[in-house]
Amino acid sequence: MNEQELPERESMEFDVVIVGAGPAGLSAAIRLKQVNPELSVVVLEKGAEVGAHILSGAVVDPIGVDRLLPDWRSEADHPFKTEVTADHFLFLGPAGSVRLPNVLMPPLMNNHGNYIVSLGNVCRWLAGHAEALGVDIYPGFAATEVLYNDAGAVIGVATGDMGIEKNGEPGPNYTRGMELLGKYVLIGEGVRGSLAKQLIAKFDLSRDSDVQKFGLGIKELWQVKPEHHKPGLVQHSFGWPLDMKTGGGSFLYHLEDNQVAVGFVTHLNYKNPYLFPFEEFQRFKTHPAIRDTFEGAKRISYGARAITEGGYQSVPKLSFPGGALLGCSAGMVNVPRIKGSHNAVLSGMLAAEKIAEAINAGRANDEPIEIENSWRDGDIGKDLKRVRNVKPLWSKFGTAIGVGLGGLDMWTNQLFGFSFLGTLKHGKTDAQSLEPAAKHKKIDYPKPDGVLTFDRLSSVFLSNTNHEEDQPVHLKVKDMALQKSSELGVYGGPSSRYCPAGVYEWVEKDGEESFVINAQNCVHCKTCDIKDPNQNITWVPPQGGEGPVYPNM
Repeated sequence: MNEQELPERESMEFDVVIVGAGPAGLSAAIRLKQVNPELSVVVLEKGAEVGAHILSGAVVDPIGVDRLLPDWRSEADHPFKTEVTADHFLFLGPAGSVRLPNVLMPPLMNNHGNYIVSLGNVCRWLAGHAEALGVDIYPGFAATEVLYNDAGAVIGVATGDMGIEKNGEPGPNYTRGMELLGKYVLIGEGVRGSLAKQLIAKFDLSRDSDVQKFGLGIKELWQVKPEHHKPGLVQHSFGWPLDMKTGGGSFLYHLEDNQVAVGFVTHLNYKNPYLFPFEEFQRFKTHPAIRDTFEGAKRISYGARAITEGGYQSVPKLSFPGGALLGCSAGMVNVPRIKGSHNAVLSGMLAAEKIAEAINAGRANDEPIEIENSWRDGDIGKDLKRVRNVKPLWSKFGTAIGVGLGGLDMWTNQLFGFSFLGTLKHGKTDAQSLEPAAKHKKIDYPKPDGVLTFDRLSSVFLSNTNHEEDQPVHLKVKDMALQKSSELGVYGGPSSRYCPAGVYEWVEKDGEESFVINAQNCVHCKTCDIKDPNQNITWVPPQGGEGPVYPNM
């Protein structure tokens, strides 16, 4: 059925349409209502419920929440239960570890006063505040299309049609998507969002920015023995099992109720196509400095998500005709702090205040340039600017030298307010960083023991991921011949390794290698969209409500 034969979409009008019920989108919604309770605000969320697709470490700097909801500490049901009590930094070798003295760390790396949380639960809590103020939140509705007026300005979004079968035709349960129209549209989809990607390209928002960089974060939640639980302990490490040329690191966060969040971040600018981030994470847990925490413990959840790592110089222009980008859609993670949610909240508040002013002045569907013009001089810009060279230095000089130089540069910014290095460039995209398989050797990873280390499929089971199989595959391969000749033929099929959910396989059929996409496994991490060497795979949202359901991640 072509576009002309489809029934017309129903439409709803609001003052502001927000895509994504993450920290940025929900904070924008709350702040809009705080500034002007008469504004009509809607938030669309592709997850089955608010928080279902939220995955983060997470240690949260409360600066944003303190400004958004100053009295939050007096609430009985707030999710900030565990304040950081100890902060450890480890450098891991193959058999041992060295703890780095905290006194060497720049003050911004100090986590005291921060909270170990489930960011999904923070979003559920923020959603309650938003709804109490009169915000409409629609979970289970994936925004799949940007709507424009004749002048080319954004006027809203459309949700995806439901009930389309694998052949692309409407099935018996077919339902047309909705149009949600607004005076302004705010995009808070998180990392590598599909609409943000389109808007950045259409309006050339990254014209004056450096390339964006990414990491892949893989996380597990464990219930540990009480004697191994140290509430409030935050432990970060770098080094083994990665070599000194490959960037990445880990975290162990001790939450309440004998729970420990363990995660591993692999910088996606790695060169070796045989590198297997999921297996590197499993190996990490076997280190003598790590494994004792999980003796006799039970793994209760698993997930994965890409992380923006480009920082200050990679943030695209935030405003466009009809709206703006928020939070991780723009790339506001402070890489050395491994924190972005505080900036997401602040960016949502900033956008809300400027949008409310514009609507109050009678404006609509124009460019809220005030958002772009003010963020670099505020707390977000200051937070990101002083760490802007850490990632480029790590990438250029490797872990041993690069981390040290990055620390020195942070101290320079702390003490003198500037960097002797200026602002360094990132160079290649993460896709361009991958080298042909012929330049590298295969890596032999140990088999999982099912106690401390696991395979991907049993891990994906713990993410509660579900997709209706009778629908078009939401991972779009532009050129299947190129996938075979280059991704497999030149690069050795890295998609079968970089995906933390086992979505991609190269399978031999009748003597021919065939590319198999197990879309039902997808945890929406977006790594394939980022790391495919030919940029031949595009992630788009599946039907609304599908994907992982993270309970406390």
